[in-house]
Amino acid sequence: MTEADPDEALLARVASGDPAAVQALVARKLPRIHALAARMLDDPMEAEDVAQEAFLRIWRQAPRWRSGEAKFDTWLHQVVMNLCRDRLRKRREQPTAEPPEQIDHAMAADQRLETAQTSQAVRAALAGIPDRQREAILLYHYQDLSNISAAAVLGVSIEALESLLSRGRKALRIRLRGSKP
Repeated sequence: MTEADPDEALLARVASGDPAAVQALVARKLPRIHALAARMLDDPMEAEDVAQEAFLRIWRQAPRWRSGEAKFDTWLHQVVMNLCRDRLRKRREQPTAEPPEQIDHAMAADQRLETAQTSQAVRAALAGIPDRQREAILLYHYQDLSNISAAAVLGVSIEALESLLSRGRKALRIRLRGSKP
């Protein structure tokens, strides 16, 4: 028998129009889905748009939610991943006249500067690996999903997920070694 979905009761309350349930669901899920979208898109404002669209889909889907078919959290991560993939695809299709504005990461404290440089190096390394490997790493390491949940979100077997993680980690190590002076 499968494990009970911890969001099932809350989702039923959302479906019945309970405003407190909506607030609880947003408080419970927003930080994680926004973080996932921000990491995938490398744009906090665009990540907010994705999070809003994901919650719109939750509210539309809540009355029709069928428990037992999939865990709500797995479905939600799939929605966010698909919304991000769509936006990334559109970026590739629409060249821009000017490069996007860059945030100035220069900070007064040396430690903050080093942290910002390390974060930038990791973001750049993540951006340079194949999409499926990056998605597996984001779901497993940054979203703390189990192998089973991450595999379900990506629609692959657990073995395939482990292979994606292994190849992705190796590619990251190579890229990060290459970025050091």
